[in-house]
Amino acid sequence: MPAPELDLIRGTFDLLILKTLSWGPMHGLGVLRWIERTTRDQLQIEEGALYPALHRMEQRGWLDAEWGVADSGRRAKFYQLSSLGRERLAAEVSRWAAYTQAVQLVLRAKGAV
Repeated sequence: MPAPELDLIRGTFDLLILKTLSWGPMHGLGVLRWIERTTRDQLQIEEGALYPALHRMEQRGWLDAEWGVADSGRRAKFYQLSSLGRERLAAEVSRWAAYTQAVQLVLRAKGAV
């Protein structure tokens, strides 16, 4: 049975992109495919959401980008984390850990306080 698709939780998209690019430079379609493959297709990323996010993150200085040639032979823009992007990734990971810890407290609660 195929795994159900999950909706992205608001605020996690940047974290997923930054973590994906922590493994090395990738073009946009590579980022999209890496996330889908790694999540066993449980997260489906729309190109219409990905490219604006990549451009926004580049404008904020979190990503560096340069044009190159993809495996398909087509020209593509390759993104990689900048030093500011690595700092942002660390902050996002910390924030996500605190958030999930708080949610776990609610889920494990034995009743009203």
